[in-house]
Amino acid sequence: MLLLLLFVSIGAFLLVSLSPVDPLQANVGQTALGALSQEQVIKLETYWGVNEPPLERYLAWVGDFLRGDMGVSLLYRQSVSSVIVQKLLNSLLLMIFAWTISGGLGFVLGIMSGMNRGRMIDKIIKGYALLTASTPAFWLALIFLLLFSVWLKLFPIGLSVPMGMDAAAVGISDRLWHAALPALTLSVTGISNIILHTREKMIDVMESEYVLFAVARGERKWEIFKNHGFRNVLLPAITLQFASVSEIFGGSILVEQVFSYPGLGQAAVTAGLGGDIPLLLGIAVISAAIVFAGNFIADILYGVIDPRMRKGVRQ
Repeated sequence: MLLLLLFVSIGAFLLVSLSPVDPLQANVGQTALGALSQEQVIKLETYWGVNEPPLERYLAWVGDFLRGDMGVSLLYRQSVSSVIVQKLLNSLLLMIFAWTISGGLGFVLGIMSGMNRGRMIDKIIKGYALLTASTPAFWLALIFLLLFSVWLKLFPIGLSVPMGMDAAAVGISDRLWHAALPALTLSVTGISNIILHTREKMIDVMESEYVLFAVARGERKWEIFKNHGFRNVLLPAITLQFASVSEIFGGSILVEQVFSYPGLGQAAVTAGLGGDIPLLLGIAVISAAIVFAGNFIADILYGVIDPRMRKGVRQ
């Protein structure tokens, strides 16, 4: 995981170094830069290390990063770490809500569809999954915003807190209420993969010889699922769901933009468009760590759910 984070940090730093963003102009502004004399520009370039080799600049940045100093955000005028913590808390609320709903509901619908293959309920669930799998997240977010917020007025139009209210005075119920519609949008778009994958695995289990033998013994559907289906479909579902953290994070960038939700995704877009290099690098590394942590937790859960995997490691 640490090696992967190192590669991500190198890749992000190289891309930023090759981008056309002028670090001096991004720091002092184009108007102020034009008013400076050549000697002042040279002093600023020396101060910011603009002409230093990329390797030295990377080593200096990663050294500060390891000491907990990610630099200062040029747009927010705060330390990058405090901006990321503030935005990450908003995004985590959104992503955990969406990840839980899409995973739990998708798993149940996938099992129902797989155990009733060819019937009407299977066709409805499969059609819904295929339809949502081909629907862009930003388009669905615009439809939900127009339908539930503008026309029906069931949810707030945007932001994470009521407009005009101090964020410190906002209660948890208001925050959940503002996060509900963006989270619902992410859940709807993220549920299709888990439905289709669980459905296929459940069909394989239902067509296996041991299930045919269980049917011949007179076991009912619930008993077949409990005794033979649950564990066999749970492991692949967990793998897919924890791997979908990256998809949910990517989808949250577009959804947060549509709903003006001040999360990490919106901060990444703002940093990219505004040339805020320290914030952009910090978000790249932290978001990669979140994705790697999801896959790592999935590996740990394998041994908890299926003890045979732990025995295989010992052998």
